[in-house]
Amino acid sequence: MPSNDVAFQRCISPACGATYDVGQVLVSCPECGNLLDVAYDWDRLPIPKQLSELEEKWRLRSEPLNFSGVWRFRDLLPFAPDEKIVSVGEGQTILQQANFVAEYAGLRPGKLFLQYEGMNPSGSFKDNGMSAAFTHAHLIGAKRAACASTGNTSASLAMYCSVTQLMKAIIFVGSGKIAYGKLSQALEYGALTVQIAGDFDDAMARVKEVSSKLGVYLVNSVNPFRLEGQKTIMFRVLEALRWEVPDWIVVPGGNLGNSSAFGKAFIELKELGLIDRVPRLAIINASGADTLYELYEKRNLRWRQGDPNAELACYYYDELDEQQRKASTIASAIEINRPVNLNKCIRALEFCDGVVRKVNDQQILDAKARVGAGGIGCEPASAASVAGAKILCEEGIIGADERVVCILTGHQLKDPTATVAYHTTDQAQFNEVLGSRGVQRASFANRAVAVQNDLDEIIRAIQLYS
Repeated sequence: MPSNDVAFQRCISPACGATYDVGQVLVSCPECGNLLDVAYDWDRLPIPKQLSELEEKWRLRSEPLNFSGVWRFRDLLPFAPDEKIVSVGEGQTILQQANFVAEYAGLRPGKLFLQYEGMNPSGSFKDNGMSAAFTHAHLIGAKRAACASTGNTSASLAMYCSVTQLMKAIIFVGSGKIAYGKLSQALEYGALTVQIAGDFDDAMARVKEVSSKLGVYLVNSVNPFRLEGQKTIMFRVLEALRWEVPDWIVVPGGNLGNSSAFGKAFIELKELGLIDRVPRLAIINASGADTLYELYEKRNLRWRQGDPNAELACYYYDELDEQQRKASTIASAIEINRPVNLNKCIRALEFCDGVVRKVNDQQILDAKARVGAGGIGCEPASAASVAGAKILCEEGIIGADERVVCILTGHQLKDPTATVAYHTTDQAQFNEVLGSRGVQRASFANRAVAVQNDLDEIIRAIQLYS
């Protein structure tokens, strides 16, 4: 394919800074092994003078690329010509003011917003990044694409392959490490699903080896083009807030692709003079998969302007191996011990003056129940953002009058088993699904009311419980 003379790939390490053509398929820098960014020669591009100019694209939404919540912002991710872009209508999401949830978190009315990515075609935020990665795969002529997945990535990849018929999907999942709601999507969409003995980290290691050996295009978020699509989530947040920057972005932390992408979005917007300040970033781990929290908050891992004390991560991973510790949380989407975007994430934390917290499964499910009672259903991992915001409010890190955006990454039906178990009257079911993970109670359960098939009994129950 011809070179793109305004877009290129660049090593994130300032000490290296090697650059590569967008036509190359790379998941790390061949020179030093670090992660890569998709970068642009902004001086040679028609950049809007202010963000509100991008609203013109939405007025022309009868055109598929302008309808897309990713590609209507393509002026800010210009790595592919329009004719090569692959879109299935991703990014039609909402930013919902959530006063009911704000009260639970400790914020004043009008201060908490939920960015609901469950409205994407496959039901999660992954479609934003998959559209961009799939576009790059199409650009370079790939015929097969692969991923390791806890569920959402596999559903998204399988969907793009089946809708477009451009590629075949190969999916690696760990044994017993995927929610049925997500697995059903991959199977229904016709993907080749390979279930290996191990967890996500094992699947990730194998898919990288297989992709390299067989020349299969890898779409996990180690792929820099994935993050180009995911940064548009922040563009939509700003658009919904009438281009005003919030005080906080709170996001679940799994493989750390979203937090990395959000940091890159704000780095670029600030560099281009399109915003005059950046929000603070809070990344929330599950307690059973808390690598970032351990490294950042406990062991002081920092980006240090591109010179991270990387040995801290190496020592920690050695400890995980020695102790044979595997990630374990009801929030399967973030059940990851070795996040591939660690360095990009700590760069984002440095730029956005960020913090990291962890929440246990009890806190996640209680927050999920409050989000649901407020009218939006989300998967467990999504609720980590709200649980984390609550902790940060209790600590006084987030002020009650600050404007906070929590990212809800996936739809409630991604993991209905956890939801039903939380609200069930069946103690055995509760114990089997949740009790084994340390969840002791359903603090906000909405249990079904059992009554006889009798009109008077039904009316009496309705009057008693409503």
